[in-house]
Amino acid sequence: MFSKEEAKKVREEFWTNFGKEYPRKWILYNTRIKEIQLKFTFTSDVAQVSLDIYSPDEIIRAYYYDKMLSLKNILLTDFLPDAEYEEHYTLPEGKVVSRIYVELKNVNVYRKKDWPMVQEFLYDRMELLELFFLEYGDVIDS
Repeated sequence: MFSKEEAKKVREEFWTNFGKEYPRKWILYNTRIKEIQLKFTFTSDVAQVSLDIYSPDEIIRAYYYDKMLSLKNILLTDFLPDAEYEEHYTLPEGKVVSRIYVELKNVNVYRKKDWPMVQEFLYDRMELLELFFLEYGDVIDS
């Protein structure tokens, strides 16, 4: 097991290495829709690329989630056929978001042999999610 500080250092090393291997400016928080963020996640059991919808106002979150549901067929057919939709997804800190995501299971940020496969997964899937968002962001925000 790693100490808290060692674990933090390994996670930082992964993300630094990812940035060097796959240099690119991602949209992530700059979606122009304050309730929507694109996110990378890599933990001790899963890697995810997601579109998170968060608002303290449940009605606003439901509005954007419904917009994403209306585009579900396009997302699944043309971009990410393995995307999953979850209207009430609880984050580790307890916050509830609506999340549309793809994931790679049975990988571990602390197992360096997983890193190349996870980095390729994250890059490829986020590129597709960004393409979808760039093409349909106006529809989502209308």
